[in-house]
Amino acid sequence: MTEFWLISAPGEKTCQQTWDKLMGATTRTNNLSTNHKFSIPDLKVGTLDVLVGLSDELAKLDSFVESVVKKVAQYMADVLEDSRDKVQENLLANGVDLVTYITRFQWDMAKYPIKQSLKNISEIISKQVTQIDNDLKARASAYNNLKGNLQNLERKNAGSLLTRSLADIVKKEDFVLDSEYLITMLVVVPKTNYPDWQKTYETLAEMVVPRSSNLLFEDSDSGLFSVTLFRKAIDDFKHKARENKFTVRDFQYNEEEMKADKEEMTRLSTDKKKQFGPLVRWLKVNFSEAFIAWIHIKALRVFVESVLRYGLPVNFQAMLLQPSKKTMKKLREVLNDLYKHLDSSAAAIIDSAMDIPGLNLSQQEYYPYVYYKIDCNLLDFKV
Repeated sequence: MTEFWLISAPGEKTCQQTWDKLMGATTRTNNLSTNHKFSIPDLKVGTLDVLVGLSDELAKLDSFVESVVKKVAQYMADVLEDSRDKVQENLLANGVDLVTYITRFQWDMAKYPIKQSLKNISEIISKQVTQIDNDLKARASAYNNLKGNLQNLERKNAGSLLTRSLADIVKKEDFVLDSEYLITMLVVVPKTNYPDWQKTYETLAEMVVPRSSNLLFEDSDSGLFSVTLFRKAIDDFKHKARENKFTVRDFQYNEEEMKADKEEMTRLSTDKKKQFGPLVRWLKVNFSEAFIAWIHIKALRVFVESVLRYGLPVNFQAMLLQPSKKTMKKLREVLNDLYKHLDSSAAAIIDSAMDIPGLNLSQQEYYPYVYYKIDCNLLDFKV
């Protein structure tokens, strides 16, 4: 994944000359960047006032759409939790990888008809991406709830014997059931205390049934023992057990409740599997839609800014540069030399900024040529 610089410069005698000049300065001799022509159709210009207003609106729309693109990409990564290597192959635009889509960009006339005004086109994109954002919130919320409930149940069935659910460990025959006087209790005993338990459990309280204790289950630290006693001795038994570092679990064998828990877990697991496929497909389709919309906004911004800066009639060449990390600084200097005649004030700002350490111009990112960055590294983790 990589970063692109989308720039434009006014046409010389022809736009091809502008392109040749850029290629000569950045590629042919010093290989500072890989360049592609970026084709923008003949859009309706409208009035200067509208263009000025639209320039601000498009900047906000650009940020919003980029945030939605990133949200969809990040949620795709979250959903594909066990196979993050598959994330990249699902993050496509129009069925191709993002670099290919950007470098071969063609305006989508069907989605964004160029007979419409620039404002209308930007509103079409805004509505479309707002809808994707709203749908994502609803779908993510539903899926996250399902996943959260399932994880809670799974957590209950795992972990220490002191806290975990015992439903899948115990069986009906481990208990004395339906007795008016007797009750079976479950006690967690640390492994190091097994001998103490065997020696003392019958005398922890009166009315403990002799030889009624059985080891039902062990984990790495403790064992779960059953013991049967008279109901009236429960409180006394719990108190003495605690003094001896034995933990009595509050558990009553209830077949219907345990069955309901198992069914709930099966249902949630099935629902999650059912929702997974359609959700991934939705994310894939809508990532593509949002990303395509985002690059169209970049094209709109280049068009509007180029007309505002270079004037009418419309005559500029949009170009896509792919610098490498090592060449970025040098490429910036070469572009500045190539285009500083377009705006002497911008050149002066850049020259002075280079002399003043600590002055960070990246917030404004204003250059004598039209410039927008497209960063395709959309995820927080490296895929």
